[in-house]
Amino acid sequence: MALKPEESCTLKVRVQPKASRNQVDGFQDGTLRLRVTAPPTEGQANAGVITLLAKTLGVSKSRLEIVRGHGSRNKVVAVESLTEQEVRRRIEAGDKH
Repeated sequence: MALKPEESCTLKVRVQPKASRNQVDGFQDGTLRLRVTAPPTEGQANAGVITLLAKTLGVSKSRLEIVRGHGSRNKVVAVESLTEQEVRRRIEAGDKH
């Protein structure tokens, strides 16, 4: 089954590495704020971002890709198979737990 182009989106993400715990802080001014415990060295924080988002969104890690900002706190993450509305809904549902 081929994916329709609208069944994917990109997210602007702001990452705080070396946080006390992995956490999704929700959206602020259109940017998703995340905290990861991994340090920002050798791609560890990037891997932490992918792992945290995959768990939060309930998708496999292979459906997520950092497309911009590998060495920055500000990243753009592509999400395959989910619309932006679905991503927001799942993140907001996760915030309530």
